[in-house]
Amino acid sequence: MAHIIPDDGSQLPLMEEFYTIQGEGYNTGKAAYFIRLGGCDVGCHWCDVKESWDAELHALTHADVIVTNAAIHPAKTVVITGGEPLIYNLEYLTTKLHEQGIKTFIETSGAYPLSGNWDWICLSPKKFKAPTLSVAQKADELKVIVFNKSDFEFAEQNALLVGPDCKLFLQPEWSKAKEMTPLIVDYVMNNPKWEISLQTHKFLNIP
Repeated sequence: MAHIIPDDGSQLPLMEEFYTIQGEGYNTGKAAYFIRLGGCDVGCHWCDVKESWDAELHALTHADVIVTNAAIHPAKTVVITGGEPLIYNLEYLTTKLHEQGIKTFIETSGAYPLSGNWDWICLSPKKFKAPTLSVAQKADELKVIVFNKSDFEFAEQNALLVGPDCKLFLQPEWSKAKEMTPLIVDYVMNNPKWEISLQTHKFLNIP
């Protein structure tokens, strides 16, 4: 039987939730509770959580339960990711998290309009489905995954969409890190508005 997901976002297809250290981007090294929602139609071939794509594989969970689980941890920061979390209305979930004094961060491709109330928006755009301006213009952080040399031009195209205070990061795709990291180093040295992001959680062998 197919999921019937409420329009108000009170129930969401929860793939996994776990307490860990943020491994990427501006907030690297900070403790956070991760909420991974199932469902994505962006379809990156190098995605390392392809099991998140089919929302039907992940149980519908009431947002109040998710909030209760998040609130028991010392760090009062939640990162909502996917999949593509903005497929869903995240207003209810973020409101309830804020009521518990929990900051809300999102990691999104930006392919869908923004919903929810956010303390930090990480936009990680994909070539397969362009980000909406509603997300790009409010992004606090632009994180572009570098899989091949053409991704530098893609990064610059997306940098034109975000605001002047948005932090800009280039991150090597894990399987191509040995090849791409030296290119990113050179690029950042020549274009210092960009910074390097690494998947430090993989070096640390944590989720």
